Amino acid sequence: MRTEVELRRLMQTRVEPGERGQAVIAAVVARLKEYGYLNDQSFAETYTRLRHENEKLGQRRVRQNLQQKGIASALITETLEARYAGTDEEALARQYLDRKRIPKPESPKETARVLRRLVSAGFSTGVIYKILRQWDVPDDTLAALDNLSDEPREE
Repeated sequence: MRTEVELRRLMQTRVEPGERGQAVIAAVVARLKEYGYLNDQSFAETYTRLRHENEKLGQRRVRQNLQQKGIASALITETLEARYAGTDEEALARQYLDRKRIPKPESPKETARVLRRLVSAGFSTGVIYKILRQWDVPDDTLAALDNLSDEPREE
């Protein structure tokens, strides 16, 4: 599956430059939409469902990926709210850790690695710090990690 933006980008290199090429792209996109093969809403829903259920990614990461694929912001917000409405972010983060076989950190370096992995997977720092505290990570290590995160902690 592809989004309309991705498909236009791919076809751009295969058509002649100028108005004629743009007309060909528009005709192909219109035909694909007519037949139901190109639907950004369906793409966003499927993409979000798979990332949530299979990869256990956080909402922030899925939002970034959909934006990169050219999905409209309103559609992204609607899709994510529908999929992540009843989701416990902490439980999802723990499932992600289990899926990736990430063990409890034993050193400050490993703690920083876990923090980076969870941030890149799209989880909020509040949830990450909550998990780290439950793992009995020393407070001085957590304080040192505050310098690594971009956003303020949610407590």
